[in-house]
Amino acid sequence: MAKAGYAGPLEQISPFQFRIPKDYREDMRVDGMIFADDALIGSIKADQGPEQVVNVATLPGIQKASLAMPDIHWGYGFCIGGVAATDPEEGGVISPGGVGYDINCGVRLLRTDLEWADVKGRIRPLVEQLFRDIPTGVGQRGSFAFTKPQLVELMEQGVSYVVGKGWGTDRDVQFAEAGGRLDDADPGRVSDRALMRGADQCGTLGSGNHFLEVQVVDRILDAPAAKVMGLHEGQITVLIHSGSRGLGYQVCDDFLAVFKDAPRKYGFTLPDWQLACAPVRSPEGQAYLGAMRAAANYAWCNRQLLTHQAREVFARVFEKPWQDLGMDLVYDVAHNIAKFEHHDVGGGVSKQVCVHRKGATRAFPPGHPEIPEAYAETGQPVIIPGSMGTASWVLAGQPGSMVHSFGTSCHGAGRMMSRTAAVRLAEGRRIDRELDAIGIIAKARGHKGLAEEQPAAYKDVDLVVDVVDKAGISKKVARLRPVGVIKG
Repeated sequence: MAKAGYAGPLEQISPFQFRIPKDYREDMRVDGMIFADDALIGSIKADQGPEQVVNVATLPGIQKASLAMPDIHWGYGFCIGGVAATDPEEGGVISPGGVGYDINCGVRLLRTDLEWADVKGRIRPLVEQLFRDIPTGVGQRGSFAFTKPQLVELMEQGVSYVVGKGWGTDRDVQFAEAGGRLDDADPGRVSDRALMRGADQCGTLGSGNHFLEVQVVDRILDAPAAKVMGLHEGQITVLIHSGSRGLGYQVCDDFLAVFKDAPRKYGFTLPDWQLACAPVRSPEGQAYLGAMRAAANYAWCNRQLLTHQAREVFARVFEKPWQDLGMDLVYDVAHNIAKFEHHDVGGGVSKQVCVHRKGATRAFPPGHPEIPEAYAETGQPVIIPGSMGTASWVLAGQPGSMVHSFGTSCHGAGRMMSRTAAVRLAEGRRIDRELDAIGIIAKARGHKGLAEEQPAAYKDVDLVVDVVDKAGISKKVARLRPVGVIKG
């Protein structure tokens, strides 16, 4: 984690936007724009995230502005919370650092017909059974193993592949972003090393900030939207956060090496080698896009298989088929991805651009053609996880997202301290016992994982969500309180 803070210019242009003017550095092609308020900007300036916003503003073909959400913090190349759109027809580039190592890390929310009163007396055995049955942690193998030909099919078809095997429903396909599948995936661009890493990890949670959480809806702020999403106060929900595991990590690593020499080859320079990129229309760019889409499809299958396992646990504990428990998918959204979308790039000009979302959530508004018909009047569900001991939020995409942020919202609370610092802060403490004392049962492979992810390591998610709500990017619908969580 970078230690020095940001000392460059930040001009507040609205209560919820700060601009870094493009004349700050002569290599900037567009302004930088950070969504934040007075309560958050101090912590945002405490690390080098804003300087990474500046670095991204130098990318060839970047449109409108280099953006960052209020959960911004220092990352690899791009900041976490970074958003950038490039125009492929103007030499625009694709950057693995703008997608992230964990390709299509994302979240999905399941509703249930269970009330907290039904679950309160069984929450501990429920969490313990989830922890026993769902593989968590580094290097854990899953119950599902795929041969190379099967993996190729899975990466081509996305979530419909595993649903076709009986591990889900048609609704699970319909209510996933992009139908749980990016077109034009090219598994042939995925290395044998990546395939080997992914062969038995589909259906595993992983480590770091990944989790499966049992929650209670404790507040409804938009009753009509909540009703459409099937949410009400006192209801039990399940939130799943995971991505493409070792397969996606290896794809990113492989292509960072491929892209290392691309700037010199195509005649541009970069302020940070971690921004390694290539023109979208170049052979290197097309190869990465094919592999990235394949890894993204793998990630949707991973979350689907985690869903299948969670449903089976609930069915066992509550002695009813999961269908009778009403465990339907509300929505599934990606956090680390690059996609081709049409957006206004300024001056009333709309064009197709390559939108990088690095730790950022798509937030399409009511009426957008790419969201399920059920959400046509409310807007796309935007799911913002908290930090294990704090609430998560469900929001709905708003028209302001298309005006201000390429249809994008924040993705979480955002780290305030490194994992090393968090472990140091937890010395002599038991985070699991502290959480238990406030009514949250946490199970993990070791105490270090909980220490790294303790709530104190993150910004206040309520403040982060306030910014995107008041900025008109996404609107608060419901607040979800954690009661049980499993982690790697």
